[in-house]
Amino acid sequence: MSPALPEQPAVLALGRPRLLAGLDRAARLDRSAHLSAHGSLPQHTETQLTALAEAVALRGRGGAGFPFARKLRAVGQTARRRGARPAVVVNGCEGDPTSRKDAVLLARAPHLVLDGALLTAAALGAGSVVVGVTRAAAEASVREALAERGLADRRARSVRARVVRLPERLVSGESSALLRAAGGGLPLPPGRHDRASREGLDGAPTLLSNAETFAQLALAARLGAEGYAATGAPGEPGTLLLTVSGAVPEPQVVEVPGGVPLAYVLKVCGAAPAPQGVLTGGCHGAWLDAATAARARVSHGGLADCGGTLGVGAVLALPADTCPLGETVRAAHWLATESAGQCGPCRSGLPALAGALADVVAGAGQGALERVREAAGAVRGRGACGHPDGAARFVLSALSAFTDDLAAHVLHGGCGRPTAGLLPLPSGAGADAPADGGGPRRAERLAVDWTLCEGHGLCAGLLPQLVRIGPDGYPSLADAGVPDHLRGRAQRAVRRCPALALRLDKEQLGRER
Repeated sequence: MSPALPEQPAVLALGRPRLLAGLDRAARLDRSAHLSAHGSLPQHTETQLTALAEAVALRGRGGAGFPFARKLRAVGQTARRRGARPAVVVNGCEGDPTSRKDAVLLARAPHLVLDGALLTAAALGAGSVVVGVTRAAAEASVREALAERGLADRRARSVRARVVRLPERLVSGESSALLRAAGGGLPLPPGRHDRASREGLDGAPTLLSNAETFAQLALAARLGAEGYAATGAPGEPGTLLLTVSGAVPEPQVVEVPGGVPLAYVLKVCGAAPAPQGVLTGGCHGAWLDAATAARARVSHGGLADCGGTLGVGAVLALPADTCPLGETVRAAHWLATESAGQCGPCRSGLPALAGALADVVAGAGQGALERVREAAGAVRGRGACGHPDGAARFVLSALSAFTDDLAAHVLHGGCGRPTAGLLPLPSGAGADAPADGGGPRRAERLAVDWTLCEGHGLCAGLLPQLVRIGPDGYPSLADAGVPDHLRGRAQRAVRRCPALALRLDKEQLGRER
């Protein structure tokens, strides 16, 4: 079983806390405690806010790192050209299982996030603010914060504000999926995707960014450009949040100055002096080998220079006693199950990529390695969203970071180490979890009775995310539990197996903490 991250990890600040200010004294900052910790929020015009975002080089903290000022300018220009009232959307879905920073902000410091969103809405003249979340604690906290401010989703209000709850899936954090769900549709990326600044929520020009980005904007508005830049890296001032997990005593959400050495962050969090590798940016991110991680600095530019990525702000240290390629296979299988299943690169390409990497780990040789590279090339740039690109980047980075292990698997059939399962991947057993979240939970996995299986291959056609046909003509099952959204397909595959060889097994999982 994966060591799932707690929904609310411990928090730590390296230096004077900004985003985490006040959290050492309270589990959650209500409106009064928030103002005590941060002070009042000065208002800005659109021109002033854009200039501020440019001066502090504010970039999105949810993955792509897009400049915030460019979003502001694009939304404002589109709204004026069309005579339309824009919208502001906070992406707090955080579907990557290696990240909890936005969950901490929304559950414990929701007013800081709302400050940034409402500041933006006032500057743009927006008519609505929507906060998208996937977890119950975040939803309850944001609803309470809106009530404390007297905000609601009513037509009589100058700004309508509401919370939208989406399924806890990776795809829920994709911007177009969130916009579609906030407009009353399915939480899936549409086949046609336009920029939110042109056509976003209900067709209105929309400024969409993630929770930490809005919190950073609120800090910059209070501190001013000079005060905000008092810490951080040249060209990337301020602090940022990281979720540090893996080979550390406990997962933590850590606030660090931009540009701090990655090795120092890991040391402070209690990691071993020389992990065999570090995952940066989450499951759409990139692995760094030990030597590269030792010289990397935590910023967009610093990590990019080393082949890494800041991404969702996740940092996972990998100990020496687990197979890094085996860990990557597990995550690749999970990424295949997390696709929306709407386009070929996701529905067929990601299972093929995970399967080819699994063959490499199993010792299938150079041919399997070539299939990995071919499968990665086949999915990049061809999906309805960025999921295939992120999955391909993640897998290919493992081939570059762990060359000795790769050679051992390709040339000698293995590296001799087990796969410990350190990546905190969801179990997919939400449908069997008690309503109160307590007690034992049961995860479902596909299994085959090999005395009955005749290799018809029907299961692979019905459920390519979890089943593929191996070189011997028989099904090969992914090393992943059956997620909730694929449960119906899995049951259909079991029912339709001509030889009645396929089944769903349940294994009990301990209560997650």
